[in-house]
Formats: sequence, structure tokens, C-alpha cells
Amino acid sequence: MTVDPIELTRQLIRFDTTNPPGAEAACVDYIAKLLADAGLETRILALDPARPNLIARFPGRGAAPPLLLHGHVDVVPTAGQHWSRPPFAADLVEGEVWGRGSVDMKGGVAMMLSALLRIRAEGLEPAGDVLLAVVCDEEAGSRAGAEYLVGHHREVFDGVACAVGEDGGASADLGGQVRFHPIVVAEKRACWVRVTLHGPGGHGSRVAPPASPVWQLHQLLTAIEGGGLGVILTSTVRRMLTELASAPTPYAEPLSRLRDNPADLAVLADLPERDALYLRSVLQHSVNATVIRAGTSTNILPSEVAVELDARLLPGLMDSAGFIAELRSLTGPSADIELLVEGEPLPEPEFGPFYDLLTSVLRRADPDGIPVPMLTTASTDARLFAKLGIACYGWLPMKFPAGLNYRDLLHAADERIPVQALEFGTRCFYDLLRRYE
Repeated sequence: MTVDPIELTRQLIRFDTTNPPGAEAACVDYIAKLLADAGLETRILALDPARPNLIARFPGRGAAPPLLLHGHVDVVPTAGQHWSRPPFAADLVEGEVWGRGSVDMKGGVAMMLSALLRIRAEGLEPAGDVLLAVVCDEEAGSRAGAEYLVGHHREVFDGVACAVGEDGGASADLGGQVRFHPIVVAEKRACWVRVTLHGPGGHGSRVAPPASPVWQLHQLLTAIEGGGLGVILTSTVRRMLTELASAPTPYAEPLSRLRDNPADLAVLADLPERDALYLRSVLQHSVNATVIRAGTSTNILPSEVAVELDARLLPGLMDSAGFIAELRSLTGPSADIELLVEGEPLPEPEFGPFYDLLTSVLRRADPDGIPVPMLTTASTDARLFAKLGIACYGWLPMKFPAGLNYRDLLHAADERIPVQALEFGTRCFYDLLRRYE
């Protein structure tokens, strides 16, 4: 039994798995039936019956450790967005599949499934068992998904050495003259805090005193207006900059300068804005003010201002306590700082035989493309599977038309994926499973 990745992607999109609430059961049941029809056994593991996770094992020859492929079927909301087409209709228009989750990441799940079912139909045995984990709740913290599996069913993953999941939207464009294929080897970790500033209020007609929360907020926002806490060049980003600089683009010289002197962020002005913002984000512990609450009336200076900050910490360099200490140096001792979320730390990336296999698969599939190791600014379920000692890689191979990067549509209106990207990714996963050892 084989399945068409395009039609499978469309079918998965039609299940409205908007999270919250998720309600992924119907979608997961559909996938379970596909696997059962191919003669494969699956396990349903759920913290909440309406939000199940599926585990399938494809038997291998026993010549290599099990390999984990993982993907999520929940999607982010579409409320408040203006779509050109219904987000769950899965329209196929001019070579593109439209719909929420087409890229993030029902298209990726369809690639994995299509490749695995082709392997099964052809009677091939990978070197090691292949575990497929189709999980829920990735978009809202993974409590019912990967976190539940890792915390309560870790035996399922015994012996797994490497895992492949989504790439978290990491990408490089550099003008679009060269096609880069990201291989995510590290992630930033989330650190969300609420800072509450206190001080004298008063009449809105008078200039606010320096100790007022309004001025304190101004000082805090000014301190982080560069987007972070200072430049740090990690080994992952150094290697990434080296490989990007060696590619045939017009930006080799500024990329080399940035690698050799990362504190000189003025170099970013010589790069396309999209790439400059990404590089700025991976060269520092980034901080963004996302929610501000203050005041009750236009003519009253508030005596309290609360601001929520979304910080993303570079891997291995700082934890929440260190970040809060840095932040307090900007806010002063009187501010209340409450930790809201702290992500899991990831180990140092592994550049070994499995990474080399991922790059080899990409080079074979797209000789003109260039695989590049990358650090993603987002968090994925890799942070949870890594707790089991699994080397995790973000690898969602897609070949886009020149000058277009559909990863920019993640979480946005009019999310869609080209048919050619789905076919390319399926071929890459098939090749990976055949060559894995």
C-alpha cells in the first residue's frame, strides 16, 4: 500500500485540529487506520482521550539502533487572520496545497508517512526499527503530547539514538540566488517572564517623575531595543556562518566579517533584512516585549505597569536565574520579576555520521542546493525527546521555487505548500530510510 503525499496532506488539513482545544483524535485515528491497512501495529497513548498520540514501529533488520521520526498534527489558530481561501478546505490551486498546517506540520507528517508506507509496500527493511510518533499539543507546550510520552512512556523509545522532526521554521535566503536546506542541530530555549514595575502615579496632565512606572518602562524598552542582551557567538552559529560564507552568494564578505567579529552588528545592514533579523536573533539571548498592561484612565499616570517578555536563550549558556539576574540590572531592584515559562535545555549538537547522512540525502536530491547546520529561534518537541539522550535534528526537506520561502507562512494567513516540496520531501525521507545504518 502506498499513499500520495499531496492527497494525504489535503486529508490531514481537513481535520480541524486548532490548538486550543486541539481535538486531534479524528486525525490520529485516520492515520492509525492507514497504518493498520498496511499491516502495521500502532499504540495510542493519551493523557486525554480527545488528544491522543500514536506510536508505530516499522521493523528493521536489527543492524542499527531504532530511528525516531516525530511530527505533530495540532495547528495554531486562524482567528483574526484574513485568509484568501478557507483554511481547512485544503484547496489545490496552481500547484500549491492551501491550508492551516500545510507546512507546520501536516505536510511534514504526510511526507514521513508516505515514505514509510512506500518502504513497507516494497518489502524493504531499514537497518534499524523506525519509530513514528504522531503527537498532539506541540503548538501549546506539548503537555499532552511529547512531554507526556517522555514522562510516562519513555520505554517506548529505548535504544533510539537519533530523531528527526520539524525544523522550527529556520531558514536562510541570502537573496534567493542559492537554495539552502536547513538542518537544525540546536534550539534556543524559551524563558518568559512578567516584570511588574512600581512607583508614584498621579495626574496625567503632569510630566511623569523619573521613579514612575512609565519612565521605568521606557528605560526597560530602550535597554532591550536591540533585541537582546549582548552578542555571543556559539559554535553552531560559527559553523553556520562559515558554511553560508562559502556559498556562491553576494554576501560572502559580510558573513565572514560577522563570523570573525560578531560584535560588529553593523555588518547586518549589508544583508537582506530577513536574514539580518534571523542572524541578530541567533547571536544573542533575544528579548521581546509582547504584552503590556497598565492604567485605568487616560488622565491618570499608573502606579503599576506589567510587561511580559518573551526571551529565547542560546543553548547551553544561560538558565532562567541568569537571565533574571541580567534583567534585574536593567530594571532596578524594585521590580517584581515572575518566571512564567522556562524551556528545557538541549545538549551540544552532534556532527557525526547521522548528520552527514542527512546532508548526503539532500545533496543527492538537490545537487544545486546547499545543506546548512542551523540554530532555530523557536522550540520544538526535540527539546523533550533530547531528555532521553536522543540526538535530535530538525529536518523537513523541501524544495521551493526560486525566490520563495514558504517557511515564512508558518502561523500566518494563507499558509500553503507547493506540490513539488511535498514530493521532494517524500523522496528525501524514502532515501534516508533506505540508507540509514
